[in-house]
Amino acid sequence: MNHLMNVVTLFSIALLIIVLLSVRRAHIRVEYSVSWLGAAATLLILSRSRTLLDWVTRALGVTDPPLALIMIVFCVFLGVFYRFSMIISRLKDANIAMAQRVAILEYQIEALNEKQQTLERP
Repeated sequence: MNHLMNVVTLFSIALLIIVLLSVRRAHIRVEYSVSWLGAAATLLILSRSRTLLDWVTRALGVTDPPLALIMIVFCVFLGVFYRFSMIISRLKDANIAMAQRVAILEYQIEALNEKQQTLERP
């Protein structure tokens, strides 16, 4: 049990450091780092607070605290991944809409160029 708690603690500290360094180097935007920082903080708190983990274990109806910790890790990261899936979907829709607007503008520019060429001819 203590070994698992120490591994999760190291993992969460490493995640915190990686995210903060990525934000500092502008590899990840601040608004996206909040989810990762929240997940790392949640894991750090649960891995260091035995009483809180015992309470969560009883609340989940699980008999083993390491199993509850693994379940929480899974749920936290599932939530983060779901949030990023929503962001990616929104960006893809915006990208499609922008490509359609660019195509319309290109069509209008070509139409104006053709109209100008016909007016310039004697």
